[in-house]
Amino acid sequence: MSLLGVTAALRQEPGFERALEQSKARGEFELVATPGVRPALLVDLAQQRPLVVVTATGRGADEMASALQAYLPTAQHDSVAVLPAWETLPHERLSPRPDTSARRLAVFRRLAHPEGDGPTGPIQILVVPVRSLLQPVVVGLGDLEPIVLRTGDTADLTEVAQRLTSAAYQRVDMVERRGEFAVRGGILDIFPPTESHPLRIEFWGDEVSEIRWFSVADQRSLEVAVHGLWATPCRELLLTPAVRERAAALVNKLSGAGSSETIALLERIAGGIATEGMESLIPVLADGLTAVLELVAGNALLVVDDPEKVRRRAHDLVATTSEFLAAAWSGAVSGGSTPLNLESASFITLDEAQAVAERRGLGWWTLGSFGLDHGLSDNTDPDSPGGDHNPEWSGDVVINAQAVATYRGEVDRALQDLRAMQRDQWRIVLTTEGSGSAKRMVEQLGAVECAARLVTDLAGEIEPGVVQVIPGHVGHGFLAPNLRLAVFSEADLTGRKGTNTRDMRKLPSRRRNVVDPLQLKAGDYVVHEQHGVGRFIEMVQRTMGAGATAHTRE
Repeated sequence: MSLLGVTAALRQEPGFERALEQSKARGEFELVATPGVRPALLVDLAQQRPLVVVTATGRGADEMASALQAYLPTAQHDSVAVLPAWETLPHERLSPRPDTSARRLAVFRRLAHPEGDGPTGPIQILVVPVRSLLQPVVVGLGDLEPIVLRTGDTADLTEVAQRLTSAAYQRVDMVERRGEFAVRGGILDIFPPTESHPLRIEFWGDEVSEIRWFSVADQRSLEVAVHGLWATPCRELLLTPAVRERAAALVNKLSGAGSSETIALLERIAGGIATEGMESLIPVLADGLTAVLELVAGNALLVVDDPEKVRRRAHDLVATTSEFLAAAWSGAVSGGSTPLNLESASFITLDEAQAVAERRGLGWWTLGSFGLDHGLSDNTDPDSPGGDHNPEWSGDVVINAQAVATYRGEVDRALQDLRAMQRDQWRIVLTTEGSGSAKRMVEQLGAVECAARLVTDLAGEIEPGVVQVIPGHVGHGFLAPNLRLAVFSEADLTGRKGTNTRDMRKLPSRRRNVVDPLQLKAGDYVVHEQHGVGRFIEMVQRTMGAGATAHTRE
């Protein structure tokens, strides 16, 4: 799928053109655009310089990445990447999932060494949830070399197994989960966390003779994996000799003063045993920490999507990690065990992140829609002049487009509106989440005498008066009245968000319904990994501990 024709049409909008003209700006800049237009605008901006797009949530980052890819040729989809955030707070005694860490390390590697092709090549648009933006990362993660094998390469299988163990892969008898590997004779099975399926690598002596995907369910080999193996480490803290030495030194230092839990954790690390929660000690074990924005290209442009949502989310994150750290220190002051100083791993503030961006010349663009749709409500005549001078609009550049109507599943009303727009010779694009939905939509439109055509690509000029139905994910639709251009998503018509099956295939079954507690509403059903089905009622605060060491957590 490619919506290049939509982007070409949008370039005729004055605000869109002025935004592109400002692409070299390195200071603060405010863009006003409805959400549906933003992916097309960002893709065009990325042709001028690399982008770092900040979103409020991880889900928003994934949706933004999918929408961006819709406006790119298929061959360029890998130029869009997401830097996922840990599922844990920096100071929690819980480790992030291996697939999360591996995806992050793959991004850091591509930022530091953008000389590859495809999924290992340069990143043109990096989408970063604010949680990832604010969390300091270990220095040098981009220099960790992935394990690379291709058919015809020469490698010692024993050495490869040792490298995988050092990269935090778990050796098992049969590979079933990401981050595992198994050796049987001259065969290496491995499940890189960044891949959809595990790989089976056959050795003939020291030569790699064949690399195939295989099925976890029945362990049968599948088609040949042309690109071979590219496996990043599974943890952001690896048990190198230096890390083990620091852990051993801290055991001696804290003996008799530190908590038994911390000392036990350090002893396991010193012994070379990967342990749950070891990442909480990164500030005292790693070589140093740095801001994420220090790792991106110096000519990149930073764009904050929905700045108010991002700022609120950033404030909550900083407050939560500060409370978590303060609780540990208050316990020490009141007679508890002395904690290690782990403050350097805490989330930085959004203002601190902006200071890094300004110092590096990345700029600080905001992309919101404040006042936009209200300003358009009385100015939707296709023959009227652009609304750029409407006094209700604020921003350095305003793009004259608006959100589509909220149909809430009233498909009949939506079809009537499409017919009316068709009679007025609008250029109409309707995206669906799959080919089956696209075919059904064409049939529904035909049933009400609304001309529709099923297409797989819109790279050229869009024909007016015919609804172009195309499988793909754009998130939100939009109307550009002055251009007589309309883009609808399936969710705009049905009122239901579709499931992006392409993205679901990238995730193991356990990860397909990961929930952000801050996104839950009272009454929502959830499934807990250990406890099963439950219903979310509310977030409450509870007192942990007793006496002088008591502290409150959500």
